[in-house]
Amino acid sequence: MQMLKRLIHGIQKRRFTELVGYGLVAPYVIYSLVFWVYPFLWGLIIAFKKWNIISPDKEFVGLDNFIRVIQDPLFWISFKNILFFMIVYIPLVIICSLSVALMLNRIKILRSFFASGYLMSYVSAGVAYSIVFNLLFAGDGLINSWLGHVGITIPWFSDPRIAMASIAMIVVWKFMGYYGLIFLAGLQSIPKSLYESAEIDGASNWTQFWRITIPLLNPSFIIILVFAVMLSFNVFTEPYMITGGGPLDSTQTFVMQIYHQTFTALHAGYGSSFAILVAIISFTFVFVIRKMVERDISYG
Repeated sequence: MQMLKRLIHGIQKRRFTELVGYGLVAPYVIYSLVFWVYPFLWGLIIAFKKWNIISPDKEFVGLDNFIRVIQDPLFWISFKNILFFMIVYIPLVIICSLSVALMLNRIKILRSFFASGYLMSYVSAGVAYSIVFNLLFAGDGLINSWLGHVGITIPWFSDPRIAMASIAMIVVWKFMGYYGLIFLAGLQSIPKSLYESAEIDGASNWTQFWRITIPLLNPSFIIILVFAVMLSFNVFTEPYMITGGGPLDSTQTFVMQIYHQTFTALHAGYGSSFAILVAIISFTFVFVIRKMVERDISYG
């Protein structure tokens, strides 16, 4: 009888614990359903219809919207611009953020203070710093005024050949501190005994960096590469605020086109199908990059 009471009490306690757990995760589940799942399903439905947002009438058009997107020259122009952005942005942000992490890792006093300083760029409002950089890199801005002393003037945002690269450098400034902290966490997880053993074996600092640090930072590289690729496909604020997609559509991006088609031209179905195709492409890039870069690491 006593064992039965204990069993019932254990079951009741376990059920109470489960209910508490469900209660704790319920707000996040509800948030995800309302702000992620529902919009995604609604967007998927709208992608197969012709709708101007204002009218309640929605005409089913099947795959016509997707075909129009693929045939749209601006889709491929935006794709080319994003690829160029990734070629500049990803290597540059990895080099800068890794350099930040290596410097912070050597600091013994006030490390958190300096790390917080690098995070200030990440929490800065996109509109605000876009305006600041637009003024700094303008034709008569501070940067060109300094360069003018050596006879150089660079059309940062007015030359179609370098406009997207200039925007990529601005985005690097924003995210190198955040990515640097990810690298810093990876550096601090590497056992110090590996470096001590390498020193005993006579390995130089450069050899230790390439043979120990870089391979064991693979998880950090994966995280940053995934974040960087996803950001590249979603870049919007900087080109929208600084160049508006110009000059000559050299800074047009996917999100700018989605925004224009959906909220300016009022082609909600077309904009939704555009967004779905972009999501498929971005997830494909992430999948391929993970397969190429991801490696099993061992501290043994």
